[in-house]
Amino acid sequence: MSDPTAKAVVTCALTGVLTDPERHHVPVTPEQMAAEARRAADAGATVVHVHFRRQEEGRGHLPSWEPEVAGAICDAIRAEVPELLINMSTGVVGDDIRGPVACLERVRPEMAALNAGSLNYLKTRADGSWAWPPMLFDNPVAKVKGFVEAMDRLDVVPECECFDTGILRSVGLFLHNGLLRPPVHVSLVMGVASGMPARADWLPLLLDELPAGAHWQAIAIGREEVWDVHRRAAELGGHLRTGLEDTFYLPDGERATSNGQLIEALVKLARESGRDIAGPEDARAVLRA
Repeated sequence: MSDPTAKAVVTCALTGVLTDPERHHVPVTPEQMAAEARRAADAGATVVHVHFRRQEEGRGHLPSWEPEVAGAICDAIRAEVPELLINMSTGVVGDDIRGPVACLERVRPEMAALNAGSLNYLKTRADGSWAWPPMLFDNPVAKVKGFVEAMDRLDVVPECECFDTGILRSVGLFLHNGLLRPPVHVSLVMGVASGMPARADWLPLLLDELPAGAHWQAIAIGREEVWDVHRRAAELGGHLRTGLEDTFYLPDGERATSNGQLIEALVKLARESGRDIAGPEDARAVLRA
């Protein structure tokens, strides 16, 4: 069971995968990513979750799996805030994982996302039409195994991202099968329209499905409702994450203009819930505990 008195590791998800920088205040360039990492660290984050974007003019809303782009971004973050831990996205559609693995090899992050199962990634508009063409975010076992083997080879800790309860339960099966080894780190992704809802009252039930001894955090995606999830996660002993990848909205409904504002609000909420905030060395200890 989680310890509600343990220090909370705070992660900042800096930018996300497709958000258009011409419409939203999301960082794209190495300099922007480093500046936002500094703001997040100054507000209390000890981990940054990073996606890489195309660097050409007008292409910053698109993902990049070029190792030189990944390297330039993470080198800039490490130069600006060397104490931060880097958690790298590996989410890619299809069975070709060479791009993400090449980026893992170039960056050598402390942690990387391991999408632990498949999801029909859907959203509808008010009139019922699809917000984007329905897509399958496919993560079959062979693909998961390929990522685990690469992460093991590079001494990168997997962060199991779980978008629904079946994916969460699969993590326990991966452990039982030997595909994963303890300690396991689980992220409960809540708020994707075709996944688990961002509802605080779901958390106790989800925690019952966690493998014994797992570290966990809630990734809450949405608007004002995400803050109830964060508060309950803090009360239940989870680690905490927010950032412009997950929400643009502060607890009072105002629109955030930087990751630092979101992390400041999350740290305040955690302390109100009786949690101290982990420093970088605390976070590194949790990573391997």
